[in-house]
Amino acid sequence: MSAAGDQAPIRVLVVDDDHLVADSLALIVRGRGFESRAVYSGEDAAEVALSWQPDAVIADVIMGKLDGVALATYLAQVLPSCKVLLISGNLDAAEIMNKSNQPRPVFPLLAKPVHPDHIFEFLGQSSPETSA
Repeated sequence: MSAAGDQAPIRVLVVDDDHLVADSLALIVRGRGFESRAVYSGEDAAEVALSWQPDAVIADVIMGKLDGVALATYLAQVLPSCKVLLISGNLDAAEIMNKSNQPRPVFPLLAKPVHPDHIFEFLGQSSPETSA
């Protein structure tokens, strides 16, 4: 189940405090040939990311103590090559992202429900099966 040649599959960490959303997105991503894991808090995501070293993270904005924006900002520092996509079902997510006066990197934000095509576009791959 590896990608073309000797290249390892792209690792995607999905983070959402809604277990159904996290598990579903991880399953959808895995179905397209990516390696994926689901976790249910920003704290767990920060811990898993350090040991698992994902290539991309898809994270809900509004979670417990460590929200998606804080997680994304942390990951930008400790794993600068890791791409982060923020998702939210809350209409105020953009405002929440901008409420801090501290300078922080800008991360893409998609509204839930997120269509899988948008996720694969973010990951830079329309479909592993269509290449070659």
